[in-house]
Amino acid sequence: MASSLGYLTRKETEVKLPKATWVKNKTPAPIQITAEQILREARERQESEFKLPKQKISDPTELADYRLRKRKEYESLVSRVSWNKSVWVKYAKWEESQEDFKRARSVWERALDHHCRDHTMWLKYADMEMKNKFVNHARNLWDRAVDLLPRVDQLWYKYIHMEEMLGNVAGARQIFERWMAWMPDQQGEIFERFVECHPRVGAWIRFAKFEMKNGEIGRARDCYERAADKLSGDEEAEHLFVAFAEFEEKCKEIERARCIYKFALDRIPKGRAEDLYRKRFQCEDEVRKNPLSYDTWFEYIRLEESVGNKEGIREVYERAIVNVPPAEEKRYWQRYIYLWINYALYEEVQAQDMERARDVYRECLKLIPHKKFSIAKIWLLAAQFEIRQLRIKEARLLLGQAIGRAPKDKVFKKYIEIELHLGNIDRCRKLYEKYLEWSPENCYAWSKFAELERSLNEMERARAIFELAIDQPSLDMPELLWKAYIDFEISEGEFERTRALFERLLNRTKHLKVWISFAKFEASAMGSEVEQDIVQTKNYLQRARDVFERAVSYFRNSAPELKEERAMLMEEWLTMESGFGELGDINLVRSKLPKKLKKRRKIDMEDGPSMYEEYIDYLFPGETQSTNLKILEAAYKWKKQRVASEED
Repeated sequence: MASSLGYLTRKETEVKLPKATWVKNKTPAPIQITAEQILREARERQESEFKLPKQKISDPTELADYRLRKRKEYESLVSRVSWNKSVWVKYAKWEESQEDFKRARSVWERALDHHCRDHTMWLKYADMEMKNKFVNHARNLWDRAVDLLPRVDQLWYKYIHMEEMLGNVAGARQIFERWMAWMPDQQGEIFERFVECHPRVGAWIRFAKFEMKNGEIGRARDCYERAADKLSGDEEAEHLFVAFAEFEEKCKEIERARCIYKFALDRIPKGRAEDLYRKRFQCEDEVRKNPLSYDTWFEYIRLEESVGNKEGIREVYERAIVNVPPAEEKRYWQRYIYLWINYALYEEVQAQDMERARDVYRECLKLIPHKKFSIAKIWLLAAQFEIRQLRIKEARLLLGQAIGRAPKDKVFKKYIEIELHLGNIDRCRKLYEKYLEWSPENCYAWSKFAELERSLNEMERARAIFELAIDQPSLDMPELLWKAYIDFEISEGEFERTRALFERLLNRTKHLKVWISFAKFEASAMGSEVEQDIVQTKNYLQRARDVFERAVSYFRNSAPELKEERAMLMEEWLTMESGFGELGDINLVRSKLPKKLKKRRKIDMEDGPSMYEEYIDYLFPGETQSTNLKILEAAYKWKKQRVASEED
């Protein structure tokens, strides 16, 4: 009755729970399953995440559909999570990537409606404008940002940096004026009014560095001088004087830097002048621990040179050069020798003491073990020093000693160059003779010697030098020497001599390039004479063809394995015939061109089965039948050997 009236009985509303399971065996299972195993199996059975395929857009319609879809997605996101800055940033950057800058600005402006107090949004917005070179938009944006958030120093820094990059130094100063009106904290210690508010050493140094960065050297020096007047008794005055002296060093004002150091040492107590002595103490400590650390010695010397005390500089140089490398091997001396070079240059240029510079070079040359190795740079620098002092005799003596004790290519070349500038041709000839006695295989020396004689119109001398050169038993680059000799004869118009040279060269080598050069010479000789009749032209043309015929005959009969070279020769011949125009006979060469065949050959591998590789073979006309016969003959011979082995 109650149920029919809409009421439920107690029995009907009772929650029925399942019966508790009764575990019969409570002993642990033989195979235990760990939580790690469960997670791993779940990971393995998990379906791979679905990734959208990459879409390739091929026409404007598809591009418009893509943009519409993406904009709908982004609009849906920003409407749901407008508090999320990253969504706005991604939306704006996507519009920027589509080069729709009006839409990108619209997105940024909507983002600023929600996050106008977040300076990172302003920075990213301005970065977009600067990156795409919208300078005026960026300026307007920075103005809005610094008006809204004047206490965020990063906005001021970025604004000023942009103006500096654009070269608008006056504009940068005006922005500093506006910034200083807000009395910023210590991060803004740069401009005039700020150093009045915070008269500290660090503020003045930053102010001076700002002026230096913009090329205002006078303003920077004025900053340092005013700071030195006001803060000479400050606790951090030593930092100011060090920065002032380093500034003068950068401006190449060594005397000014020296005076600043002396002024500082007189004014500042020794206990407080740590920065002025710290570097010196560090260098002393390092060279005491490792006296062969030449880089440390170089740093120590630069420090002393910045102070400007001649005796102190010389003392450090003398202490440094005493540390001779322990082994008489050139690689250990290559860094050490620059201590001597710098010492000599200091005495010559800075100290203006020529006798001491000469002594430095002399002692260095005595120290080098010339029997083991020599350093041409020292000989040349010493000789050039004497030339600058107009002591030509002493310079020649030094270079002569270098040739006698440790001859090197550099020494010979420089000595010859010096004598050539002085106009001493006889000395140049003697030097070339010495050069070639020491290195008769040096094709460079032979060529330069002949070139010298040619420049003096001594053609017979030049020809005799070339003849001596090509008769040498060994040459380092004979192809260059022969080319120089041939070019010399061609330039002199001695065609018969040139042909004879080519013939002599072919007796030594039958290289492909020699044949081609010979043929090209014959072809070029045809156009070298201004007036010639058709018969003479055909004669030159036939000479070039004869060279090609000889080359083809050589490669066919004496070097049949060089098929690729022979094919290249035919290509050159065909090109030459094409260049002759009406007189050329292309069909003559085409009938001799080979066919390219792609073949395979077996390669035996040391570790593993044999492999096959493809290669290009050339089949020349007239060789097909003989080649097939050779193949049949080889096959018959192989079959005969196989039958004989089976019978045995």
